[in-house]
Amino acid sequence: MQDHRPNDLLLLAGKILAIIMQIGMAIGATALVIVSIALMIFQGKVIEQYADKVGDPTVVFPIFLLIAVALIGLGIVCALFIFFGKLRQIIGTVGEGDPFQPANAERLSLMGWLMLGVQLALIPATVIGTRLASYADDMEDVHLTVDSGFELDLTGILIVVLLFILSRVFKHGAAMREDLEGTV
Repeated sequence: MQDHRPNDLLLLAGKILAIIMQIGMAIGATALVIVSIALMIFQGKVIEQYADKVGDPTVVFPIFLLIAVALIGLGIVCALFIFFGKLRQIIGTVGEGDPFQPANAERLSLMGWLMLGVQLALIPATVIGTRLASYADDMEDVHLTVDSGFELDLTGILIVVLLFILSRVFKHGAAMREDLEGTV
């Protein structure tokens, strides 16, 4: 009746990639927490070194911008950690031969909301990054560029729409299966 193929290479590859991505997100989150704490603790030293680097002791570097972009990044990697966890759960149900479950529709919907949040969080991160780049321009030997990706990159928005559509497909598929089982 159900095809149990635990050795399906595509599902195995998907599960492994999702695990690797979650590990990467956990490492990224840890690094961002450490950087945020270090910036809060050593903010005076960072401001002092910036003033020395630009040669103007009266200039004040806005350390809060660095902390803000680190915290936005932390939110993004946490959202992506959850995203890849939900993907692993969906892959698991596919491997079991029972993907059209109401839980998968909910997972896909949550994944859509998470990706929408990531896309929205990139907006202030880009604005802050652009502002920080202007401070980097004042320093010798420091070059910082920020690529907003807003030009024609609609991939993130397309993924959000696709996830919400797939959520509805899975919800409809689960309801159809329940109706079919009820008539048998």
